[in-house]
Amino acid sequence: MPSSPAQESADALKPGLLSRARSFFAVLGGLYVIVVLLLTVPSIQSRMIYMNDLKLPWNAQFDAPDKYGLAPGKTFNFKLDTSDNHTLGAWFILSDAIYHTIPFPPSPSAAEQTLSEALTSHPTIIFLHGNAATRALPVRIQQYSAFTSRLRANVLAIDYRGFADSQGSPSEDGLSRDARAAWDWLISNGAKPDDILIMGHSLGTAVASGLAVVLSQEAVRFKGLVLMSPFSSMYTLVDTYSIFGLFPVMLPLTMVPRAADLYKSFLQHKFDTLSVITKVKVPVLIVHAENDWDISHTHSDAIFGALLEPYLPSVDALPNEHLSRTKEQWSTYQTQMAKKREVRESLLSRTHMPNFGVMDKFVASGETIVLLKTLTGSHNEVGTLEGTQEVIRNVFSFA
Repeated sequence: MPSSPAQESADALKPGLLSRARSFFAVLGGLYVIVVLLLTVPSIQSRMIYMNDLKLPWNAQFDAPDKYGLAPGKTFNFKLDTSDNHTLGAWFILSDAIYHTIPFPPSPSAAEQTLSEALTSHPTIIFLHGNAATRALPVRIQQYSAFTSRLRANVLAIDYRGFADSQGSPSEDGLSRDARAAWDWLISNGAKPDDILIMGHSLGTAVASGLAVVLSQEAVRFKGLVLMSPFSSMYTLVDTYSIFGLFPVMLPLTMVPRAADLYKSFLQHKFDTLSVITKVKVPVLIVHAENDWDISHTHSDAIFGALLEPYLPSVDALPNEHLSRTKEQWSTYQTQMAKKREVRESLLSRTHMPNFGVMDKFVASGETIVLLKTLTGSHNEVGTLEGTQEVIRNVFSFA
């Protein structure tokens, strides 16, 4: 039976469509290879990790914080000096409890003039932001405002070296020095260690954890540590990172034996929170949104699990080869795992908050450890949720 003109036309189009599809995927694959190779170059890798060239808001006037939503006279804009002679831009934002005692409208220097009173009478949060942008980013401003009002705390927000109006170029060691400079500035201006809460978001969680570990090793007792949208380490972040939450960036490499491990060996930045978090000796709150497309909430599970692990019974490792495992070894393993699950369940308390999330908590060695999983909030806005702020208030006993 002869083909119709329409069928003949469709058949003629098929080779062309297939050819264009092959070309499209070949170009896409080529671009992927180029990007992967470029990211092994240290300077390009650093720019992608820190994204400090993305100085949002553009051309920000940091000496005019009220332009970005903060109340007039509430914020002291100043410069911090680090131990390696870099100068950082910073904001000290007054607790509303102090700000409301100032005659309105306040003078532009009101925050600086009441700095000592604010530090000695109210707790202060060191806020260590994530990659990209500046301390004037709207979503960060929302959090400062919430913390100064709902928690009645002061906020010290810094921009790391190479960010915003801060000198230098970012590095893992450099960001650690920047965080320590923020801590030292607070102490030198009259803040008490047990009135200071260290808080990090995203990349800032690794920086915050590093500072918390150092202080714990120095036997400094501070108010606590908050990790919002954390990642367990840069290596594991590369393993789990997906573009728009859909395309795992390492998936093509995993199809080539040992390619993924070889690629990760080029990572210059470790930011390995998982390996050091158990050295923190203060209360810890981990917060993660289940709809976070940038960093999977499984990273928070891993960090929380690491904090819980020292209080669980050990389990003997099984031989790697399945065939070499005896019945006795397998039986012992199952018994030990059952005991471990039993002890874990006895230590944990779980609270379901309808339409908001789930909170797991345990207390060990006198310290409270909490994991909050919210239903919403995505990556950047989990800290703006009033429910998150209320959990912070309760865990750390803010007035």
